This record gives sequence, structure tokens and C-alpha cells, in this order.
Amino acid sequence: MDLDNASDFMATHARMLDRRRFELLTGAGDGDRDALLAALNAYRNPDGGYGHGLEPDLRSRTSQPGPALHAFEVFAELAPDTAPEAAALCDWLESVALPDGGLPFGLRVPDPAGSAPFWTGADPEASSLQITAVVAAMAQRVAVHDKAVAAHPWLDRATRYCLDTVRAKEEAKDELHALELAFTMWLADAVRDTEVIDLLGKHIPPSGLVHVQGGLADEMMRPLDFAPHPDRLARALFTPEVVAGELRRLDERQQDDGGWRVDFASYSPAAELDWRGYATVGAVAILTREPI
Repeated sequence: MDLDNASDFMATHARMLDRRRFELLTGAGDGDRDALLAALNAYRNPDGGYGHGLEPDLRSRTSQPGPALHAFEVFAELAPDTAPEAAALCDWLESVALPDGGLPFGLRVPDPAGSAPFWTGADPEASSLQITAVVAAMAQRVAVHDKAVAAHPWLDRATRYCLDTVRAKEEAKDELHALELAFTMWLADAVRDTEVIDLLGKHIPPSGLVHVQGGLADEMMRPLDFAPHPDRLARALFTPEVVAGELRRLDERQQDDGGWRVDFASYSPAAELDWRGYATVGAVAILTREPI
């Protein structure tokens, strides 16, 4: 990894939010936590939710469940500091959760320009295991250092909905989508539910490669997508050799301009660059904590 080249890429191409995340991650510019929170709050709405393209393929100004994931990512990165906006986001999520505890994949989008059709066409009355799991998983990471999030009733309901749904699908032999598989693994790992980790692990081959149904022809969830953290239970699903190979692959995917690319389709020119900045922060985070 060429960290200087990555820094140049971020300065040249990334949105301010990811530049601030990169600075905190690498210690550049003293890693200003207040500046990072201010950058996140540019996407915040008065109702406590987030929109305005915080999720790059969802450009709507409206508060949506998808951007909540990215807000919780920032709250996790602010640790050990806490922000009242995290508990307020839980309040908003509770207000839009459905009776079973799940979140809809998306709410009504009145301003669909530049947004992916799977966001604009989402059913606001149907619970989504995929979005509920990924938002709850990241919120559980925040809950480790934020007591207000840990005690919030929304998080408990959302977590129980996801884990119960996984068990029910396993009993009914219903196939999980690759993204559902990855995100429920994140959640089970965060709450150390070994039973669900084992259930999910049965559907992941030793290679860790699972094709993303409906994605690009070569779009895969990979071992580091299922188990990005070396100190978590899910990492035991993969041999050290598989993990080492994935780390080498990630390192080699740094582009000549210093950034990384995602392997899924983007739905606007702005989103393509936003995802590259986001992916670069993610790659540097992994390679920093697990140098090859």
C-alpha cells in the first residue's frame, strides 16, 4: 500500500466526509473528531435521520435507512468519543421501523434523480433483513462505547428481528442473498451469537467467495466482506492462508491514482467517485490493522 498516493487520491477526488475519515484513520491533520462530526452532520436532517447522498447511490435529500449505516460507521470511528446524534438516529430509526422490528429497505423517494432503482422502488411496508442487519450491526459497534445507543430499544428490537429471521429462514431452508448473508454475519459477530455464526457459516465455502445474485457477473462477497476484523469470531471461518491471500489481493487493487475501486455498479458520476473515496478509506483501514 502506497499511503502517500492514497492521501493524494483522497485530496484530489474524495468528498469531505471521507477525507475527514481518512485523516482520523491515518492521523493526518491531527485527526480532528469535531471536524469529522461536522462533515457527517452536513447530511443530517432535522428529524434525526440522514440523506443528501450520504449513501452514494441514494441522492435523495430524505432520511432513509440506508444512510443510517454510514452515519453509524462514523460514530464508530469517533470512539471513544460519543455524539448525541447517534442516539437521535436510533430515535428516528425506531420511528420508521415496522411492527416486526425490521426496517424497510427504503422509504418513499420524492426526488429520485441520480438514485439507483433498487432504492427508489423499495417497498416501504416490507421489512428488509439486508438493510436492518447492516444498520443494526454497525449500531452494535457504536454501542460498545456509547451507552445511549446500547440501551436504546430500537437496537434490541432490530437485532432480535434479524437473528430470529435468520433462524426461521434456516429452518425453512430459504436461501439468503449474499448481502443478507454477509450483513447478518456482521450482526451475529457483533453480538457474539455463535449459533447464528455457525448457521451462516454453513453457507459460505472455504474460499469465502459467494456470488452476489443480481449484481455484476463477477461481483462476489469475499472473506474480508464476511469477516473484516481479525479479532472477531467470524474470522475463524477462514484459514490464515485464505485471509493472507485476500489481504494481498486488496493491497494489489490500489490503482495508479492511489485510490481503490468498488466491484459493483454505480448509478451516477458523483456516486462513482464517492464510492472510490469510501472504498479507499475501507481498504486503508483493513491494511493498516492487518499489514501483509
